[in-house]
Amino acid sequence: MELANLAFLETYTLDDDDGIMGAILVTDKDTKPVEFRVTAPIKPTNFQKTLYGDVLREHILVELVAVPLLNAVSEQVDLILARDPLFLGTNNKQGIRVVRVYNEAEGHLNGTHEELLSPKGEKEKVFIETDKKFHSELPEIAKVLSSIAEQRLLTEPFERLKIACEQVHLQKTSE
Repeated sequence: MELANLAFLETYTLDDDDGIMGAILVTDKDTKPVEFRVTAPIKPTNFQKTLYGDVLREHILVELVAVPLLNAVSEQVDLILARDPLFLGTNNKQGIRVVRVYNEAEGHLNGTHEELLSPKGEKEKVFIETDKKFHSELPEIAKVLSSIAEQRLLTEPFERLKIACEQVHLQKTSE
């Protein structure tokens, strides 16, 4: 497996119940930005909240954030990284593998996960996991990602995405 471009998927919850924005940052293997896309704020109605119930957030993340953003990017993406485990449902909607990246404090969802190497001097342990049906692919993905993770903390681009969403939202509200 060769990784030229990674995609980082993230959400940003707006203040005052103004909804959720989704964002994707496509980077090269050094995590330098190649492409950035963001959704308009998604604010479900009370009726949608009633109808979807507990699956509303997963529906928003997969159907209204991940799939449209992945369809919108023009760059080739080789692997998708996400923090929110609900994004793993995107594996069933398209052919590019989605893995969850998390640290020790966030914990893992299921028994199978892989620890990535960390940049020198970095104390944070970083792990990946994916849907159970794709567990067999995890060791190979971890091997490829570890070569990147030795140089770059793979949780850091998610912080960039949150700040970028905040800046986009502030820019739109001040217009």
